[in-house]
Amino acid sequence: MNNECVRHECAVALLLVDVINDLEFEEGEDLMKTALPAARNIARLKREAKKYGVPCLYVNDNFGQWQSDFKHLVMRCVTDDARGAPIVRELVPQPDDYFVLKPRHSGFFQTPLDLLLQHLHATQLILCGFTTDSCVLFTANDAYLRGFGIHVPEDCSAAVAKSRHVSALAQMRKTIKADTWDSVQLDFEQLLKKDWKKN
Repeated sequence: MNNECVRHECAVALLLVDVINDLEFEEGEDLMKTALPAARNIARLKREAKKYGVPCLYVNDNFGQWQSDFKHLVMRCVTDDARGAPIVRELVPQPDDYFVLKPRHSGFFQTPLDLLLQHLHATQLILCGFTTDSCVLFTANDAYLRGFGIHVPEDCSAAVAKSRHVSALAQMRKTIKADTWDSVQLDFEQLLKKDWKKN
């Protein structure tokens, strides 16, 4: 365990956006083709993050299920008849993970995410998930407005079409100064030493 992160107070947090997803919608089959390889990369990145004590936060849509909770959502999406089940099985939450349910695209809109990140002392965020051009993009934009350093590994998110994925990454590099290199290039030791000051 890296001494930089004690009791989950850590300068870096890993956000998994909408990875608990049944993909039961019109373009879900197309998304599945690119999301499953990304999910495997996310799972590997999550294992690496945990070696350094980096907290992992599931920031997930409630899909309009206002009387549900996160555990129920996971159970529903992991069943064999759910299109997204193979992805969810790759990324089943662990007991020490955090979760935030969101009603809209951004993980910050009408949720306690900002307060949780303050509690964790996070100043840099690694965002992964689905889709790159929607919920990942909106969450990254709102994180930037709050002064967080942004990392969006290009192999750990996906969109329905590759062109939309590539375009969203380019936009994040340009407008919110996001780092978008592959996850294998993320050096947690260096990130934890980085003196990132929020605005």
